Amino acid sequence: MTAPLIRLLTFISPAFPTGAFAYSHGLEHAVETNAITNGPTLQAWLENIIEHGTGRADVILLRHAHRAAHDAAQLRDLATLAYATAAARERHAESQTLGRAFAAAAAVWGTPDLPADPPYAVAVGAIAAHHHIGENDTAAAFLQNFTASLISAAVRLVPLGQTTGLQTLAALEPLILATVAATETATLDDLGGCAFLSDIAAMRHETQYTRLFRS
Repeated sequence: MTAPLIRLLTFISPAFPTGAFAYSHGLEHAVETNAITNGPTLQAWLENIIEHGTGRADVILLRHAHRAAHDAAQLRDLATLAYATAAARERHAESQTLGRAFAAAAAVWGTPDLPADPPYAVAVGAIAAHHHIGENDTAAAFLQNFTASLISAAVRLVPLGQTTGLQTLAALEPLILATVAATETATLDDLGGCAFLSDIAAMRHETQYTRLFRS
């Protein structure tokens, strides 16, 4: 096992102190309105996010941050673009808070010259490159971890059993890999998405009366 692989496993581990467990990415509102009630509806919701929403967009940002890891000006431009394309206030705060926490924790191993408050995807991409972790491996691990985190939120919110959660994650693996492959040649002009229900859920979560999650 190589040092970059060990470091990738550390950085993407659920135990890494980013605080991702506190965010549902709008999924809490989808559960509140019965858009997600079981394994199949959760899988359909996540397929949309991965292929047409934040999942795809963040992988594109991560890839470009990986390539620009030692260009501080370009990383700042990527951070600005990432925040400008956030679909809701809570999405912006989620990316900023996770990115700040990730960069602070990863500083133990050393980091490149990052923006003051790097978006999560930008921080992961740049720091992974700084530690010679491959771009494709980082993209795949990042998207798988993002998906697993949302499934974990759904397991608690719906609630779903752990087995249903794992079945959903297993069913989404081919789409995760396909999305990683599809973004390999994506430019910043390819940023954008059409996961409208997810974006609306994120906006409505801001005023939801009862909330367990911060997004």
